[in-house]
Amino acid sequence: MDSLFKGAVRFRERSFANNKELFQKLGQEQKPHTLFIGCSDSRVVPELITKAMPGELFVVRNIANIVPRYRVAKEYVATTAAIEYAIVALNVENIVVCGHSNCGGCNALYSTPEQMMDLPNVEHWLEQLAPVRQQVDENYPNASPEEREWITEQVNIVAQLDNLMSYPLIRDRFKDGKLKLYGWYYVIDKGEVYNFNIETREFELIG
Repeated sequence: MDSLFKGAVRFRERSFANNKELFQKLGQEQKPHTLFIGCSDSRVVPELITKAMPGELFVVRNIANIVPRYRVAKEYVATTAAIEYAIVALNVENIVVCGHSNCGGCNALYSTPEQMMDLPNVEHWLEQLAPVRQQVDENYPNASPEEREWITEQVNIVAQLDNLMSYPLIRDRFKDGKLKLYGWYYVIDKGEVYNFNIETREFELIG
């Protein structure tokens, strides 16, 4: 924790001091242009990957960058509520779903019940990805473990883009051209980000 305390001091003395006007403006309101839905993985840092400044991204992170199908629920629905807020209250122009290489959440889809015994909430959360595993098992039965890993991660991104379209406001704004959807795949050890091309159904290296 000592390094985090020191980091807070460096932030105040350097980053904040160099951007004081920006932070004073942000102290009154936020107007992010993009909702960034990413994995909770410590190696995935949205502002670092995009070089975005404070106030540009409204960030939602959870295990395996999952977008739950739309529903009005009685239980607590943090991700769904955040997406709803970004669309209705913040009126974002873009949504990025960003998955990544070496994703523990996606890999856990192939774990045994015994391996998940001490992770009941994680196991329940990942039940939403059952269609992802089924698609990988059916279409890539001979894939090696390494191939299966990145195939699952990319299939998952596309599945979450499809889930976004179950939100009525997102579907309507997308069809009207008022909202753009993007699927990104971040390769951690190479620093590469691939964008999903909706027309070709392929991930293409950005830049």
